[in-house]
Amino acid sequence: MRADAARNLDAVLQTGARLLACDPGTSIAAIAAEAGVDRRTVYRRFKTREALLAAVHVAKLEACEKAVTEARLTEAPVMVALHRYAEGIITVGRRWPVDVRQVQDGAAADRLGRLIAQLDAFMARAVREGVIRPGLPVGWARSLLIHLTNIASHEMPELTTAQGADMVVQSLITGLGPA
Repeated sequence: MRADAARNLDAVLQTGARLLACDPGTSIAAIAAEAGVDRRTVYRRFKTREALLAAVHVAKLEACEKAVTEARLTEAPVMVALHRYAEGIITVGRRWPVDVRQVQDGAAADRLGRLIAQLDAFMARAVREGVIRPGLPVGWARSLLIHLTNIASHEMPELTTAQGADMVVQSLITGLGPA
């Protein structure tokens, strides 16, 4: 792909993520105009708004997978990995504000399932290492972590990603730390 075509695609995907997160009925023409490209450019790549949204979901999943890898959830000390994860996911959430739980594609849903499984395994490790208290319902800590990163990403734009990650970790550990 040519460099200008790659830039255009990135602009369309990011603009689509932002506009579709606010209004799922946003037209391709509006997305194209906001991205600074001709709508025909968008239609050549994406036949429908739903196809564009599917591509946005895939882009966000790829970014999430990268953030999870960079957090080193299985190798780094739990608190370090937790902060790295939160900072990475806040960055992803701000760049790609769509909700990936709405994915329609089976392959994308499988990717999301693998990410959730990785977080569940990480939370189990945090319990084993005494960072999260035992006895919580399955998925509780992971769900809370996801919600906290969403709050930092979308409802607290005044926080830097590092400040947001600090708040996420502090809230999670204070609320779920050993009794």
